Amino acid sequence: MGIYICPVCGEKLNISGKSYVCANRHSFDISRHGYVNLLLSKHAVSGVHGDNKLMVQSRRAFLEKGFYQPLCDELCALANEYADDGATVLDAGCGEGYYTSAIVEKLDILGKNASVYGIDISKAAVEYASRRNKNINCAVASVFHIPVETGSCDMLVTLFAPYCGEEYFRILRSGGVMLMAIPSTDHLWELKQAIYDTPYKNEVKPYELEGFEFLGSRRVRYMMCLKNGEDIRSLFSMTPYFYKTGVDGQERLSALENIETQADFELLAYRKDDLIGT
Repeated sequence: MGIYICPVCGEKLNISGKSYVCANRHSFDISRHGYVNLLLSKHAVSGVHGDNKLMVQSRRAFLEKGFYQPLCDELCALANEYADDGATVLDAGCGEGYYTSAIVEKLDILGKNASVYGIDISKAAVEYASRRNKNINCAVASVFHIPVETGSCDMLVTLFAPYCGEEYFRILRSGGVMLMAIPSTDHLWELKQAIYDTPYKNEVKPYELEGFEFLGSRRVRYMMCLKNGEDIRSLFSMTPYFYKTGVDGQERLSALENIETQADFELLAYRKDDLIGT
C-alpha cells in the first residue's frame, strides 16, 4: 500500500490501471516514466514550478562527476543508521534523484526492504528521478503541501530544500527521523572570493527546530578542484547566489576556467518529538 493522498480532498490514493484514484474519483495519471503529478496550480508559489530542464540537466551533469560524492556517502551512512528494515522514506525536494537513488541502493545492499518516495515541485527533475531509479516512487508536489498520509513516514530527508516544519512534523510517525543537509560556513568560500568584492561566509543558524529533538550533526568538508568553466558555472547555478549576483559578478564567473574551492556541509539529524508538537 502506498502513502499518497489526493491533493484535492485528502483521501487516500490507490492505483487503478495507469492512474492514482481516490474514493471521490479524483484521478491522476501515471506518466510513462512512472511518476505522478500531484501538484495543484494553487500550490505552486507565484506560478513557479521549480527548476527547468536546463537547470536540472546542469546539476545532474555536475553531480554525476562525483564532486559531492563525499556528502552522498555520509548521507547514505546516516540513513542506514536510522532506517529500520521495512522503513518508509520520503525525500522532500528530491531533485533529479541523485541522493534519493543512492539511499535506495545503500539500503537495498544492506538488506533493508525500504519503501522510498521522492517529491519535487519541478516536473523536469521528477522525470529524471523516476527514470534514474524505478525503485523510487516519484511525484510532482510542493514540500509545503505534501500529498502523503499523516504519520506515514519513518524517515524524511531534506537536502538544501525549503523547510516546512509543520508538514514535516505531520507526515513523520511518532519518533520518526528527519535528516537535513545545509551548507556550512566555508562552503564555496574561494569561489565567492573570486567573484565578489566583499564576500561573506554562510550563516549557520541554531540547530533547534520546533517539534523536533536534535540528535546531532556531522560536518563534511573537503576541497574540490574544478578544472573547466562549465563545471564552475554548473556549480554556481546550483546555489542561491546565482540569482543574486550582479553583472560584474557574472562576468567574473564567466572568466573563470579553473578553481579550487571548499565544499563544506553539515548533516543534521532530528527525531520527531510528540511532546513538543508544533
